[in-house]
Amino acid sequence: MNARVLRLLALVAALVMVLAACGGADAGGDTTGGEDGGEDATNDGGSGTITVSGSSTVEPISALVAQAHDEANGTATTVEGPGTGDGFARFCAGETDISDASRPIADDEIAICEEAGIEFVELEIAIDGMAVLTSPANEEISCLAYTDLYALLGPESEGFQNWSDANDLASELGAPNAPYPDVPLVITAPGEESGTYDSFVELVIEGLAEERVGEDSIFTRADYSPEANDNVIINNLSGNDTSLGWVGYAFYVENSDAVKAIEVDDGESGCVAPTEETIADSTYPLSRSLYIYVKTSDLSSQTQAFVDYYLSDEGLAFVEEAGYVSLPDERIEATRSAWTEATGA
Repeated sequence: MNARVLRLLALVAALVMVLAACGGADAGGDTTGGEDGGEDATNDGGSGTITVSGSSTVEPISALVAQAHDEANGTATTVEGPGTGDGFARFCAGETDISDASRPIADDEIAICEEAGIEFVELEIAIDGMAVLTSPANEEISCLAYTDLYALLGPESEGFQNWSDANDLASELGAPNAPYPDVPLVITAPGEESGTYDSFVELVIEGLAEERVGEDSIFTRADYSPEANDNVIINNLSGNDTSLGWVGYAFYVENSDAVKAIEVDDGESGCVAPTEETIADSTYPLSRSLYIYVKTSDLSSQTQAFVDYYLSDEGLAFVEEAGYVSLPDERIEATRSAWTEATGA
């Protein structure tokens, strides 16, 4: 495991607090942010607990923001990364103040929040790409189109044990990079609790699955190794010469000596490698936005100050430190405007 990930995991562990002992999130004095959304947020001597849960992809950004904010303000911020779906479940149950997300909140999740009286605002905070990966030893595979990925990973590939088992389906689909080698197909990737899984299915699988097998089959094949921990995914992919899987771009960058990125072709732009530039300009097909969702009903002064800081220049600088791509200026301003409108500040 690389040094940055070890440092972030240690940070997250250090931030985990026993919430019941803290007596609520608004236990202390007012917190105020600096100009432009809290560039130099300070706390007037109060203490409180802020609870953040959700996407493991967004977790490193929120953990770095929390560390800096807590050191300056005397607050105690819990940051956890069980997955986007699990995070929204906690958020809509009123258990958290902020939900990290690597996809937009779904209609059924919105309905659960509304039923529980949870009001919130969606704030885009970064751009990420999903990197399709294999082992550096897998020299035969350098690019896969959406049709290739569907043939290997979609609902119709259930039971395929070798790459070559997908050849007939790939031929039927017109997948441009088949035939595949007759070697074991060892898949490790995020599980269904992950926003990274949801985003991959939406971008790569959904269209073909709906067309070919119906709305009830919009998912990947089930017979692979699902992992909530991105570092376990990286270790499994690097440890199998003919592996296949996907993770968030930042985890690939931090482990590019151990895994190989496969270029992706969406059928329009040709093969494109994941880089900061291709993700930022959306030429890489598997680019996506990252979000935080903030509960605005019963918004505490500590949570408001934390988000003020998160959206400041200083707070958003942690996006790149965590290995992700910063939003263009106009999208940052749109996020700040959405926060100002939500809070009336």
